[in-house]
Order: sequence, then structure tokens, then C-alpha cells
Amino acid sequence: MIRQLSVFVENKPGSFRQVMAELHREKIEVYAFCSVDSPEFGILRLIVEQPGRAEELLVAAGFMVKNYDVIAVKTDRERTMEDLLGACHESNISINYMYSSFGSGDGNPTAVFHCEYVEETESMLRARGFVCI
Repeated sequence: MIRQLSVFVENKPGSFRQVMAELHREKIEVYAFCSVDSPEFGILRLIVEQPGRAEELLVAAGFMVKNYDVIAVKTDRERTMEDLLGACHESNISINYMYSSFGSGDGNPTAVFHCEYVEETESMLRARGFVCI
């Protein structure tokens, strides 16, 4: 399991850039991200190399930040996304949200997702041969 930051930003031009500029200034690497929006605000979900430090930095810069444990699972030709979703379905696990990262350099996506029972889900996936980061 890894720590994810959810940063709430105004839905206006440049708001995501402000978040990234703060992280870049402190040389905090971003491994994965996704964004969702509504008419009033956006949520930028981030996986970063130093989540505690990044959270402190962003809060000090005036952003509202929440952190969550999420699961990151490497997929490839042997363990596909369909296999991952099938294992969750067979174990009656509901996925709240999911996104992917291609940051490992091997061309295979890493699936990042949140569910209600993170520790139990990660344990089940490891028992089935999945590589969790």
C-alpha cells in the first residue's frame, strides 16, 4: 500500500500548475496523478516520492490536502488489468476509483486504486500472485 495525496484546487486556469510548481520547487518527484473536476473545484490525486513532506509543503502553500492509503499493482502480459479486476470481483471488493501510471519505464501500467478494505485487498492480491508496490 502506498500513500496518495488528494489536493483540492479551484477550478480555474493554472490551479494544477500551482500544485506542481510547489512540488517541483522542492524537487519532489511525482510518480502518478489524475484529476477530476466539478464546476467549483478539482481534485488532483498524486503519488509522490515523499508524501509527508509534500503534504506539509502544499498545506503551507494554502492548499487543502487529504491523504489516503491506496493500492498500486503492476500489470503485464501475465497479470493483466482484467485479471486484477476479476480477482477483486471474485473477492467481492468494490473499487471506489482507479487510475494508471506508466512511470516504471517497462511500458506496462501500474494500476492505482482505492477501496474500503485496503490492507485486506492488498493481502488477497499478493496471495494471488500480483505484485503490489
